[in-house]
Amino acid sequence: MLAAVLYGQEDLKLETVPDPEPAAGEVVIQVKAATTCGTDLKVWRRGGHARMLKPPTLFGHEVAGTIAAVGEGVTQWQVGDRIVANNSAPCGQCFFCQRQEFSLCQNLLFNNGTFAERVKIPAPIVAQNLLPIPDELPFALAAMTEPLACVLHGIARSNARPGNRIVLLGDGAIGLLFVAALAAGYRVGQPSEIIVLGGSPQRLAIAEQLGATQTFLHREVADIPALIWSLTEGWGADIVIEATGVPSAWELAIACGRPGSTINLFGGCPKNTTIAVNTEQLHYNELTLKGVFHNTPEFVRAALQFIHSGIAPLELLISDHRPLDQLGQALADMRDRKVIKVAMEP
Repeated sequence: MLAAVLYGQEDLKLETVPDPEPAAGEVVIQVKAATTCGTDLKVWRRGGHARMLKPPTLFGHEVAGTIAAVGEGVTQWQVGDRIVANNSAPCGQCFFCQRQEFSLCQNLLFNNGTFAERVKIPAPIVAQNLLPIPDELPFALAAMTEPLACVLHGIARSNARPGNRIVLLGDGAIGLLFVAALAAGYRVGQPSEIIVLGGSPQRLAIAEQLGATQTFLHREVADIPALIWSLTEGWGADIVIEATGVPSAWELAIACGRPGSTINLFGGCPKNTTIAVNTEQLHYNELTLKGVFHNTPEFVRAALQFIHSGIAPLELLISDHRPLDQLGQALADMRDRKVIKVAMEP
């Protein structure tokens, strides 16, 4: 079969590799849609990921398709079933899993290789994070279950309340998913304001379609914290969500929060980077700095339900549908901010 193999920094090749065969408890998916992701872009540009993969490796992690083969002992699934697979599963046994902190699992299993004609799903993911896709739901939308699950996890950890004023830094796919879920009032009720700062007029227009109340091009704002203070009676935002993965944006996020606010540092920065924090501000303003990583089985299920509900027009995030042999160009177009997400359809 044809599959994408990552060898290093912007070194991606499409190769013919053996078709995967399912072992006991596993299934093989015929890929119908594998969506590109900001994490894919970062991994491609950086040449690896601290947790998810090390080159050389099969590449890609968002997928929806049909079951092509089942391994011994798999009884709940049949060939032809429409399914979406998360890219991970917790072990259920470690220190953190025993405390229901599944995203911190010491043995968190990651699966890659969705940019291919077929992908094998390990038994722990089959057991915990393989879900049926409703017949009427397009594969490309279902494939966004994994990133939306991460976003819903992020919202749940943000101490949000109805009527909050929320600032979101970043207009990538993750930032736009945050807007969609927040505007829909996921879990905590609707905020009074969702203020988005980003770098693309087209993406900010989509943010407004998804429910953002105000949007700003960051390069046109001389002093972003001052802007936020002016929009919030001089206080700052109740919640600030950083969704770029840039250390300077983490510092900016902290500066935009009011006393008592929660700063959700969601975007993963390059390995071994650091930021400066004003200890006086952190202490006397009683700020909560919250790092949020990945998702859990609870939010995987919630994400698929959210997508299926149609409450938000998430199709706005799919910029294009392309064949697998155009993956390199799709990543280059993401790098150049010409597209948001691309559904690769082998």
